[in-house]
Amino acid sequence: MTDSFLNLDVEDTRWNEAVSQIDVVSENVKDAVFSYVAEHGESEVLQAGLPVIVNVCLSNDERVHALNKEFRGMDKPTNVLSFANIDFDGFAAERDLYQEIELGDIIIAFETMQKEADSEGISMFEHYCHLLTHGLLHLLGFDHITEDEAAYMEGFEIDILQSLQIANPYKED
Repeated sequence: MTDSFLNLDVEDTRWNEAVSQIDVVSENVKDAVFSYVAEHGESEVLQAGLPVIVNVCLSNDERVHALNKEFRGMDKPTNVLSFANIDFDGFAAERDLYQEIELGDIIIAFETMQKEADSEGISMFEHYCHLLTHGLLHLLGFDHITEDEAAYMEGFEIDILQSLQIANPYKED
């Protein structure tokens, strides 16, 4: 598999207490996502043979709210935001211009994630792994705008999380 690097910025120190060894967990999730997607041949970026870099910022509702308002026109925080740097439609034609691929940025809001984990009765660890998986799949070009896209992306999330010993986050009660 391609070399990959995760730049982790912990802006809100509550993250360090909420998820033990957050840096190791983040690397493990990134590796699981990239391995699974590469194994299933779903990413030209991962098959390009170039180093791939991802930036992850563990922040809070205030920061995510501001970003959500500025870039998505939504005046509220959300759990995770992903900002891809790759134009997937033009990637094949421009591949030779890259020496490395900075895939994009993921920002996760602590308070929103904590509220969701509490309401779903799951650990912060489990929910963090799910949100990071979700964000990484977005950076790799997956989406959930249509029902078919959502089902496809969720299938990948379920399988990846299962490989990390985490239960299906979409199970119905």
